[in-house]
Amino acid sequence: MAVITRELHLSSQGNAEASDITPGVEEALGESGLESGTVTIFIPGATGGITTVEFEPGLEQDLKDLWERLAPREVVYNHDRAWGDGNGHSHLRATLLGPSLTVPFSKGRLILGTWQQIIFIDFDVRPRQRSIILQFMGE
Repeated sequence: MAVITRELHLSSQGNAEASDITPGVEEALGESGLESGTVTIFIPGATGGITTVEFEPGLEQDLKDLWERLAPREVVYNHDRAWGDGNGHSHLRATLLGPSLTVPFSKGRLILGTWQQIIFIDFDVRPRQRSIILQFMGE
């Protein structure tokens, strides 16, 4: 069994911006030469998350609305009192979503549903350069 680690790099604006990273994961899988196994997609850091959705504008807005209901920006969080950086809600949102996802692949292709894409959501309060770790395990 081989283990191959790659990185995706992207710029994000923060504030619950979602990015479809499926094409980047597919490209890295193709370059890996692996046919069958799993890929773990992981975002280092405490203000981003990874999941799957049907990535379309309506759902993208629904997600932003959901995060605002679950962890509103305008609430004063203890993290903000301690650090003064105004991103306490960002950390809570990332905690709820989680930093990683594992997706199987077979015959050199990700096993995803017809309307399912892998997305990264940046919850921080400012633009950032992000690196997403892809770790392929398979043969």
